[in-house]
Amino acid sequence: MSTIDVITDTSVLVNFLVVDQAELLARLPGHRFVVTEHVRTEITDHYQEQLQRLEAAFAAGILEEIRVTDLPEVQLFAQLTAIGLGIGECSAIAVAAHRQHALAIDDKRAVRKLKAFGLQLTLHSTESIVLLLIQHAMLTIAAADTMKREWEQTHRFRLPFGSSTERLSASP
Repeated sequence: MSTIDVITDTSVLVNFLVVDQAELLARLPGHRFVVTEHVRTEITDHYQEQLQRLEAAFAAGILEEIRVTDLPEVQLFAQLTAIGLGIGECSAIAVAAHRQHALAIDDKRAVRKLKAFGLQLTLHSTESIVLLLIQHAMLTIAAADTMKREWEQTHRFRLPFGSSTERLSASP
């Protein structure tokens, strides 16, 4: 079974960190979650409460950090920052595009901009990752709905459905 590398933006990563469930990312079969140094910097600078959980996820091998170093990545990163995207989004998009990895991102505005750039990426979101975890029996519907409630009540993150059961029954 081949492994899909998923470059995660700050938004998706923080959603799992705030509910202390980063280990779920490591449980998703056939996926490896990778973070750029810019995403790590955003969490360090803006999400102090999640920083310890992020460091623990690196130490446990749940996440891997990579650097934006290749010239095409740096060039795309610069172009994306020039249109007003955050550094975490820009680095994640640039690496995913250049290295042909999937991208985990929740910011709809950033997704519109990357599509306007003509980038064709495999996209994941917090929602799609949760649903994949349920489909692979790595997360129960009850646990997913508990996370959803905590996101909504405590962390201002909303998923557009009442229960994961609704979304699963609507998927083909």
